[in-house]
Amino acid sequence: QVQLVESGGGAVQAGGSLRLSCAASGRIFSTYAMGWFRQAPGKEREFVAAISGSGGTRYYADSVKGRFTISRDNAKNTVYLQMNSLKPEDTAVYYCAGKRSAFLGASMIPDYWGQGTQVTVSS
Repeated sequence: QVQLVESGGGAVQAGGSLRLSCAASGRIFSTYAMGWFRQAPGKEREFVAAISGSGGTRYYADSVKGRFTISRDNAKNTVYLQMNSLKPEDTAVYYCAGKRSAFLGASMIPDYWGQGTQVTVSS
């Protein structure tokens, strides 16, 4: 079983930046593809970004391309989401997710979820 704990959320003005972190417990971290999802009030949870176990493959939602960067440090069992040029529409609870495979394949379908961290962007 893998446990995921997010941190780094908060409130920021539009145009600002935040970096989310997700610390993972469990077995060999590099054997898990990792990702970030978000859920805004009244909306369904949506994919944001994903990264393969080695870090060599990354996917992004069109809405965040060029603004967000996903990365990982396998020595620290941690995945990050650097969010720049934040917009009010980025306001959501952000969830870290893990997949029981190092490979992303066609999509990121998680097996594990974190508890979420709130990101609020004001205009």
